[in-house]
Amino acid sequence: MTQTLSSFGRFLKEGTLGRSIFLLIASAIVLLLLVNVSTFVLIQRTAAFNEQVDATWQLRRAARGVLLNIKDAETAQRGYLLTGQSGFLLTFQQSTEAAPRLLDQLERLADGDELGVASSEALTRLSRDKFLEMTGIIELARTGRTSQALDQVRSGRGKLLMDQLDAEISTLDSQLGARLISQTGQSEGSAVFTIIVNAVAGGLILVLGLIVLILIRRYLAELAEARAGLDRANLDLEEKVKARTAALTRANEEVQRYAYIVSHDLRSPLVNVMGYTSELEQVGKVIDKAIHEAEKVRTVDPEIIVAVREDMPEAIGFIRASTEKMDRLINAILKLSREGRRGLVPEQIDIGAVAAQSADSIRHMLEESGTEFVVGDMTTFESDRLSIEQIVGNLIENAVKYSDPSRPNRIEVSGRDQPGGWVEFTIADQGRGIAPKDHERIFELFRRAGRQDKQGEGLGLAFVRNSVRRLGGSIDVRSELGQGSTFVLKFPKRLILDEAGETP
Repeated sequence: MTQTLSSFGRFLKEGTLGRSIFLLIASAIVLLLLVNVSTFVLIQRTAAFNEQVDATWQLRRAARGVLLNIKDAETAQRGYLLTGQSGFLLTFQQSTEAAPRLLDQLERLADGDELGVASSEALTRLSRDKFLEMTGIIELARTGRTSQALDQVRSGRGKLLMDQLDAEISTLDSQLGARLISQTGQSEGSAVFTIIVNAVAGGLILVLGLIVLILIRRYLAELAEARAGLDRANLDLEEKVKARTAALTRANEEVQRYAYIVSHDLRSPLVNVMGYTSELEQVGKVIDKAIHEAEKVRTVDPEIIVAVREDMPEAIGFIRASTEKMDRLINAILKLSREGRRGLVPEQIDIGAVAAQSADSIRHMLEESGTEFVVGDMTTFESDRLSIEQIVGNLIENAVKYSDPSRPNRIEVSGRDQPGGWVEFTIADQGRGIAPKDHERIFELFRRAGRQDKQGEGLGLAFVRNSVRRLGGSIDVRSELGQGSTFVLKFPKRLILDEAGETP
């Protein structure tokens, strides 16, 4: 950090074109940040004004709703007194039931507003008195006392209550209207100020941008001249790199040939050891038979019997197990060597179909272990089919091989396109899992991880990673013990080969 700050300080002190461009761009960024902060504050302020306008409109509309509901009830009351039809009673009842809801809405909208709270209380009181007055008149009419009901109407009390309601609503409406005008003006003023701030800042940013553009053109011209000089300087270096790459390729081929020759030469004495072991086993059987015949006529030394019937077979068994293991190792080395020398052949591949074919080839293992095999979403790409078949086959077989007996296993193969011309495939299982500390170890040659209760020499995943890298891809594993494993493979969408048939 200290070195970085020191270098940055020296850069700012130097009077270079790069420093000028940096300072101008930094100024533009700071200005842009200030504009963003200012715009945010102004937008929040405008939004607050708009919320106040909306709240005022809703309060105004709610007050008018209360008045209209009372007028509907009064109209229904008069209609019933004049005609005696029950339909007016139904309308009156609906208005009566709606009144509490409308008043509650008005009270809720007026909460926190001093003017609205006062009006809400007055309207609630007047509405209650008006409905009580109208309900009493209708009740008189329903019981046949129509003259008394008309007397109540002629008394003018209902008109007085309605006039008071009209007056209260008119006062509230006029006050809210004045408030709306003020709030709308504030909102519009805030919006106009926001536009002015953005316009001024935009102009300044354009000016800075123009200056930066001019400086960048100068900088690019200087850079082009420097690049031309660098290309000339790197011409010799490129030739050296090509020569060393060719030498490295030849060395790699020599290593592969050496591995093949060594493995082939090791097989000859190994075959002899295996042959002589079989002959030694047959000799032991002959000696054992001779001892058995000799026991019929005389006593044979117990040490001889133990040596022939126990020690010799045990030693032969150890020799045979060791030679078989060595034979498997030699075969694996030969396989790696042959694979490294084989030319790659690009063709269009669907890993889903390859995986299904691999699963069919080990169907008996899937059924014995109770493993479910699924092919999910898939995509196609261009690569070497034989290598892909070997890679996918190895991974699926491992997923079945290392199942967890305590729970059902499930293998899912899926793939998708990735940005930049890549494809990604996952082979996920619900097996015994791999400890994080062993995630790299499992890809090393002749190295294994976890319980060693399955036959193997630690070559499968090493071969897989070598094949994946040869195709220009990569392989990783995500796993925890007891939680299954997911192998993630990435390949280029199109396999590009050099003149030797290898990925560059």
